[in-house]
Amino acid sequence: MTKSELIDAVAQRTKITKSRAEQVVNCVFDSMTQAMEQSEGIEIRGFGSFSVREYPPYSGRNPRTGKPVHVAAKRLPFFKVGKELKELVNQPRSNARPDGAAPDTSDDDDDDDDD
Repeated sequence: MTKSELIDAVAQRTKITKSRAEQVVNCVFDSMTQAMEQSEGIEIRGFGSFSVREYPPYSGRNPRTGKPVHVAAKRLPFFKVGKELKELVNQPRSNARPDGAAPDTSDDDDDDDDD
């Protein structure tokens, strides 16, 4: 899903204009970006959490030439998936429902061929 597809989905679900939906989506992303710039974590229950991990400088190696290369310290965003999202993603596709409702877990098939 692209950002424009997300904006379309927000507009359709909330019955607001696309321009208003774009403002909402941009506001959410801007708020998340600002929080991470300040090394604050973001936790969205059922979805996952975002944090910033700091990595110290180290000596690497250029794989083409073999020469040592200094790699500067850096801060990178990190995402840890939430339990509910992980379970939804790992559901078998035949059980997944496009409307987001819980899958039907009743076993209507009679796979026992004991006759």
